[in-house]
Amino acid sequence: MRKAIAVLMAVMTVGLWFVPMPAKAQEGSKESNPGPAKVRPMEPYRLDFSFNEILDGKIVNTRRYSMSLTASNADEIKIGTRVPVAVSATPASHGDPVPLFQYLDIGTNIWAQLREHGDELMLVVKGDVSNLDVDSGDHAGTSAPVVRQIKISGDTLLVVGKSILIGSADDPNSKRQFQLEVTVTKLR
Repeated sequence: MRKAIAVLMAVMTVGLWFVPMPAKAQEGSKESNPGPAKVRPMEPYRLDFSFNEILDGKIVNTRRYSMSLTASNADEIKIGTRVPVAVSATPASHGDPVPLFQYLDIGTNIWAQLREHGDELMLVVKGDVSNLDVDSGDHAGTSAPVVRQIKISGDTLLVVGKSILIGSADDPNSKRQFQLEVTVTKLR
């Protein structure tokens, strides 16, 4: 009888020993291995940008730019001219000093990226438009160019099919306002 009780106790102890272990192992595996990561399928989009110049509430000039983009990627549109500007001169061994130039990028630069934000996508945009102010004339006897520049940056949750205003800025030298808008279209 003692032998039967001892065997029964041994079986129960062994049984109780192994019953909670798989539960702990499963809990531990959930913490260390959360399962396969949710992978977002490749979703291509077309971004149509409008850089609007507004005077007295009416659009007087619009520049349009387009790019294609997929989630987690960035792309850039860059249109312009590299303008040489003399920054100093080095003495020449024979004659006049030789000027040294630095180049300025003048024109339009639009950079955009789609970033994952939880279950949604966030659109990040940086816009920069610059030009040479040809009406400013000669400043204090120098021939250095005057560069006018407008930078508009912003980020927003991705909205497909509607125009999104990234930002706007008033021109401090006139009654003009500049706006950067984007309309996103899903390609598939």
